Amino acid sequence: MTFAMTSEVDDAHPPAADAELTSANEAHRYVADNCLNDGPVGQVGLELEAHCFDLTDPMRRPGWDEINEIIAGIPTLPGGGAITVEPGGAVELSGPPMDGPVPAVLGMQADRAALRGAFAQAGLGLVLLGADPLRPAKRVNPGARYQAMETFFKASQTGAAGAAMMTSTASIQINLDAGPRESWADRVRLAHALGPTMIAIAANSPLLGGKFAGWRSARQHVWSQLDSARCGPILGASGDDPVSDWARYALKAPVMLVNTADVIPVTTWVPFADWADGRVLLGDRRPTNADLDYHLTTLFPPVRPRRWLEIRYLDSIPDTVWPAVVFTLVTLLDDPVAADIAAEATESVATAWDRAAQIGLGDRRLADAAVRCVQAAAERVPAELEESMQRLVRSVEKGRCPADDFSDRVVKHGIAPAVTELALGES
Repeated sequence: MTFAMTSEVDDAHPPAADAELTSANEAHRYVADNCLNDGPVGQVGLELEAHCFDLTDPMRRPGWDEINEIIAGIPTLPGGGAITVEPGGAVELSGPPMDGPVPAVLGMQADRAALRGAFAQAGLGLVLLGADPLRPAKRVNPGARYQAMETFFKASQTGAAGAAMMTSTASIQINLDAGPRESWADRVRLAHALGPTMIAIAANSPLLGGKFAGWRSARQHVWSQLDSARCGPILGASGDDPVSDWARYALKAPVMLVNTADVIPVTTWVPFADWADGRVLLGDRRPTNADLDYHLTTLFPPVRPRRWLEIRYLDSIPDTVWPAVVFTLVTLLDDPVAADIAAEATESVATAWDRAAQIGLGDRRLADAAVRCVQAAAERVPAELEESMQRLVRSVEKGRCPADDFSDRVVKHGIAPAVTELALGES
């Protein structure tokens, strides 16, 4: 099984000719049949997003051509990763699937070092924060996909949150095998249950757009302001059938755009099921399987089935601790004993998404769950990641997350100097 090298479609491209779907039931079967791959666990793919700042003028947002000119001059990365640019100019590294978390982490570290060096030579820095703490939201990616997304969010009364999501947030995403079919329900349920605890551990966006947001993870808060039909958790009440849950979720979600040569944004609420059933015709036709595949790329739940599992709920976090956070989450899902510990530890906080984002480890139950989870991972950490893990364990046991460290830096030096320090690589 192979993970994709990038997390999203970079731009809209019209699909090849394909037969139109005849009903929502046909669409449901298509999604259900293609959402998860049956097989062993073990592969890990990482995607790391970093905000791009001018080292001499952190308020300036580097332009699309400027960023891509630098990328064009970068040779093949040592870890085999691919480089893409997010709508607001954040730079994303997408690593290839590796056998286990250690090779994935080491490959990403090598690629990030090469990327940072290339950008530093051009006077730019790549900062790992969950949200842009300084600049207002602004799109620099001219792609038709993102123009259509802007139009959709404005029409659905979530324009500000949509703009912030696209241009001011950054994450570290972890891709994992779906695992054996008989374990899908437990595995997907645990991936969701871990969400609030891992958000509290990794929260790293206390500021947004030049001011303190009142949330340790302003990134998660932004996502929570978007419609739950597109960005909420996919699981039904029981979580016993994630395949059907995902298919229902996908068909209920509104269509964002029709992916034709002209890219047509959809400004009314049209569930994909209505398009497939012919209740509404978009682009004067019913959808094809290619339209359905593209629709799935416009859905952003915290755990997204893509034949594998894409874990999307973590803020972008500092180089000192993201390796340990990656190892922790992978271990808690892939190691059967650690998974049992995590399931028990997170049971009481499995749905505390907002509380985790707002006060993080200040919540006693989340703090207790976090300590148990990182300690279970620390007992299994290999030598290559021991230093990062020790640092993470110390922080969690003190009830601190990366947002607390960045907040302290901002209070001491100011927002712009704090950002510049991070852009220069100062720990």
